[in-house]
Amino acid sequence: MENVKERMDIYFDKSAPSIVVDIREYRDGYLNIRNRGGKIRAFTEITKENVGYCKILINLVDELRHLDGVRGGVAVSEAEYMATTVLQESTPLTQVIYSNVKEVIEQGQYIFDTLWRTAVQAEKKIKEIEEGIIPEVIESINDPVILQNKLVDLLRVAKEELLIIFSTANAFHRQERTGSIRILKEMTDSHPHIKIKILTPKDNEIETTCKDLANNLNIHFRFMDPISQVSILVVDRKFSIVAELRDDAKHTTAEAIGFATYSNSLPTVLTYAAIFDVIWKQIELYEQLQVHDRMQKEFINVAAHELRTPIQPIINVSDFVKSRIKDHELREFLDILNRNAKRLKKLSEDILDVAKIESNSLTLIKENFTFKEIIPDMIRDYQNSTDDRDIKIIYEIPDTLVVYGDQSRISQVISNLISNSIKFSSDVVSISIKAENKVINMPNASSKERVVIKVRDAGVGIDKEIFQKLFTKFTTNSYQGMGLGLYISKKIVEAHDGDLWAENNKDGAGATFSFSLPI
Repeated sequence: MENVKERMDIYFDKSAPSIVVDIREYRDGYLNIRNRGGKIRAFTEITKENVGYCKILINLVDELRHLDGVRGGVAVSEAEYMATTVLQESTPLTQVIYSNVKEVIEQGQYIFDTLWRTAVQAEKKIKEIEEGIIPEVIESINDPVILQNKLVDLLRVAKEELLIIFSTANAFHRQERTGSIRILKEMTDSHPHIKIKILTPKDNEIETTCKDLANNLNIHFRFMDPISQVSILVVDRKFSIVAELRDDAKHTTAEAIGFATYSNSLPTVLTYAAIFDVIWKQIELYEQLQVHDRMQKEFINVAAHELRTPIQPIINVSDFVKSRIKDHELREFLDILNRNAKRLKKLSEDILDVAKIESNSLTLIKENFTFKEIIPDMIRDYQNSTDDRDIKIIYEIPDTLVVYGDQSRISQVISNLISNSIKFSSDVVSISIKAENKVINMPNASSKERVVIKVRDAGVGIDKEIFQKLFTKFTTNSYQGMGLGLYISKKIVEAHDGDLWAENNKDGAGATFSFSLPI
């Protein structure tokens, strides 16, 4: 101490604070260093037994820190090094190691600096001891046996709540084999107020286990897809263990688990609890949406069937009555009735188609057919219904082009495209059907030859605001219809291994809708 000019760094075990405080030569040596302008840094293990000495020691050094498990003592200055392995309370040093070799001093300084960075402020540790505060720690666990024992210990000390995430189904089974699941049931029997929530991937065995525990009102399971390679345990929102999965194929926890961390740091624990809460709530909402979606589809299906049942008789009777009467005004009223009944019929059919598409029950009856079998009659029907608007429909159809598909459904697609074009066109609607080896704008196309059907109009074109969502449900800027036709058409075409797309015409007004099918 007499040779120190600039600094002395020193650490010693929990017995040493009494030596510095009670032995005058040591205490005066510290004071003399600081009076000469030297700096002293020190750390030790602060305990309930030596906390009084440490409070005095704080005033003898420039900075005092706490570190668990310090053994022996080392002092290093700018020119000398000394170490001892045996310290007794209030007793001078007996045997020491001394050196003024540069390399030894540098090594001692390196060791001190490394430990110093991990030590905590003495004032914080003293406060924890005097106020009974449990210190916050984040502890690494590499030993699987220690980890399993820690898990069981935490399960047994829980008083209010357990939050558990199993990374995989095998992770659940491994804990089941160790008896941890049985411990959970025992806990709820002995602590009826404790709540246990478990998130886990499922298999048949896990579902059986969950059913067996279903009568226990304090244990709640939710099933999820594997979302990570870590399992998480949160106890009373005060403690957490996070274990990384090393090899999920292993039978035992010791073989399967790699690195793990234990923490009682409140921010860390609450973060994991928040992650659990978010996943738990998302799964709950997803389950509710599934139930709601199923009920909605069942209702729509029933409603559409019930709508369709009385519509056809209305159409048939109105046609029959119209054929029997001569009064022009009454015939116009019947036309209005018939036209709106057909719109209602089309709407109910679209709703049924959407329900089938979304429940994956849309069936196709495929056969070989040519477009000459369906296009001319379809166009005549539309031409007759648009006479008052003077819209001309022209078409070009190869005689020998044969397609394998559901003729009724493909006719429905073409009819939807023609109907849309007529709505927005006041001049000409053209239809072309050609075989092409390479189809532009069709991402799903294979290298095989395909037929491309194009319906072109000279109307206002596609509004840029709805272009991106053109083939989704309820997308329309027309006063007629619900915007289901293009959605249904795209799904029908995709079910035929084709694609449907649209573009505004670059060489004139209007838009062109195209779809492709394998030849």
